Amino acid sequence: MTVLDRYLSREFILTFGFVLLAFLCLYMVVDFFERIRMFLSNDATLGQIVSYHLYTVPSIVAMMMPACVLLSALITFGLLSRNHEIVAMKANGISLYRIALPVLAFSLVACALNFLLNEFVTPAANWRAEYIKYAEVQKKKEWGAFKENAIWYKSRNAIYNFKLVIPSENRIRGVTIHYLDPGFSLASRIDAGEARWTGERWELRDVLRTTFSGRDFPSIERLPALAVEIGEKPEDLQAVQKSADQMGFRELRNYIRKLRQEGYDATRYETDLQGKIAFVFVSLILALIGVAFPMRSERSGGIAQGIGIGVIIGFSYWIVFAFVLSLGRSGTLPPAVAAWATNVILGIVAVVMFRRVNT
Repeated sequence: MTVLDRYLSREFILTFGFVLLAFLCLYMVVDFFERIRMFLSNDATLGQIVSYHLYTVPSIVAMMMPACVLLSALITFGLLSRNHEIVAMKANGISLYRIALPVLAFSLVACALNFLLNEFVTPAANWRAEYIKYAEVQKKKEWGAFKENAIWYKSRNAIYNFKLVIPSENRIRGVTIHYLDPGFSLASRIDAGEARWTGERWELRDVLRTTFSGRDFPSIERLPALAVEIGEKPEDLQAVQKSADQMGFRELRNYIRKLRQEGYDATRYETDLQGKIAFVFVSLILALIGVAFPMRSERSGGIAQGIGIGVIIGFSYWIVFAFVLSLGRSGTLPPAVAAWATNVILGIVAVVMFRRVNT
């Protein structure tokens, strides 16, 4: 590593750390005041409040890292341009590619860190934060578990198993209910293709009910529909259902494979899986934009204008990415197209900008 590399790396990393810390503090302050009423109404302790917000830190860092890379590159190269250091480097025969190399190398490291964070830290931290919120603060009587790619939920006299919860439709696919007698022995079992929330209770469809009566053979009954009295509402079950953000890449991939094998539609989760991969490379794309815009503003005048336009383009990524991803989740676009379209478009823009300012 040359003296120039060390200088650029130090300036960029210091700026990155400051920007990341500022974003983290701002986000946590806003999130705290949004949830303070919920904490106070449930008499949450100081330890529960602090623990909840600490467990949300990994997801915030993973979400903010690409934006921090963008802003750090914009600020670092903007200051270099204002102080005419870029001109001095070019006068000594150093190309923009070579000048940008430390920042691009750091952006690749940020991509790897983002993936590792989302794979090994964020899912467990998000799950723990949700547990503190629902079980410890809101004092839910029962708490389910997401194990072996299925949802298990224990109520007073029954154990539920769900293959897939669809909160937006108030519907559950692949329902199995085990009813227990006072001696904790299996009294009956109900298997249903799906369950729908009618607004007051759950209604099972395509039902197979098996009743166990002592030593006699169990009786089996098929029903087209069956209304059941379950104390849990859709929002209670939604707290147990793991979202894609609460699953790592491998866990989500295994969950999709299981849903496919059992004949369920996994389009939503397939889109989220592709989105996890696509989001990893955002830092590199935004780093290219962060390097190119100050160089462009150096020629056209107005570094602040270049930084402002660069920030607008960079943050527009999240708006377009979320919109296109929603099209993939609904089945309008193929999952791979929905997840990678924004990256491809913004990547082409970044490469074209970078090549133009280097000519």
